[in-house]
Amino acid sequence: MDRERRRLLAGAAYSVGGLVLPGEPWWDEAPERARSRATDPGRRVGETEVRAVREMTEFFSRRDQRHGGVDGRTALHQYIVDDVARYVGGVFSSEKARRSLYSAAAEAVYVAGWMGFDASRHEAARRHFTLALKLAAEADDAPLAGHVLRAMAHQAMDLGHTRAALDLATASVERERYARAAPRERALIGIVRARALALDGRRSSAVAAISRAETDLDRASSGDDEPKRVWFFQEASLAHETARTLWALGDLDGALHHFRDSVRRREAGSFSRTHAVTLGYMGTVQAGQGNIDAACRTWSRALDAMDGVQSGRAREAAVTMRTVLSPFRHRGIPSASAVDARARAVLQRVI
Repeated sequence: MDRERRRLLAGAAYSVGGLVLPGEPWWDEAPERARSRATDPGRRVGETEVRAVREMTEFFSRRDQRHGGVDGRTALHQYIVDDVARYVGGVFSSEKARRSLYSAAAEAVYVAGWMGFDASRHEAARRHFTLALKLAAEADDAPLAGHVLRAMAHQAMDLGHTRAALDLATASVERERYARAAPRERALIGIVRARALALDGRRSSAVAAISRAETDLDRASSGDDEPKRVWFFQEASLAHETARTLWALGDLDGALHHFRDSVRRREAGSFSRTHAVTLGYMGTVQAGQGNIDAACRTWSRALDAMDGVQSGRAREAAVTMRTVLSPFRHRGIPSASAVDARARAVLQRVI
């Protein structure tokens, strides 16, 4: 189990130093730097290319939610290298077209980063996130920059870098990134910041951030003014992140309540990876409360949901199951033995 955990965390050495954000002048000057960049006069770029990039990005984003980040990650990376990079270096029909293409490119690179994060290729993911942030700044797309910073904070938290995570989460709401965002995106950015605050021991601020995220999501409505990148963030997602925040605060009862709410609300078929991860966390909370039988029932459901999923985070859930159950391995408890054996089989799959 220790070897498997080390393997998951060693997709590449994660550079915390690479998370240092540029100063204020860099953000102000980014759009002009992009406008002055050398271009290929033989490549005209307009709305057709923007639409193509967005369609491809949405395809991979939905595939990631269903199957995990391992499958398809390299295909998206190659699409970015072969096609998106050429569009970024093209001649644009207008400044609006340039900004739209840069935003679309930033989203594609962000999704590649998110898939790398889920595949436990953490340094590759960080590099993608950093490039996505640069493109968002050059597009002068403040909400998208906040979206990427939120992802970087999420990754830093999961890897145990609390201080860096809080800095990133705080940056995600600065410079109009929160103010210009649609309500659904505000809720997403805000709830991740809530968990960063909780991990930093700022209980009252974390609780206030949860409440604000709930209010933001209540105000959300799908429509043309809402970016498609937030399509996945629904009530189930907010409940999942709220549970993780309360867990960080030591409120196991509250965390369990919200994990159950997340499981109840989620469309499991469309979000198989996240469903499996949520159930994994939920079982760990139940085990932390001393209810091993309930944990095993929940973990059994998590293992069911992992069928067809290729995800480092799902594998990490299986490692946690085996770690928690290790004291019970030779006590003849059927439910614990069954879950342990199934988790071991998951970890024996090659991804």
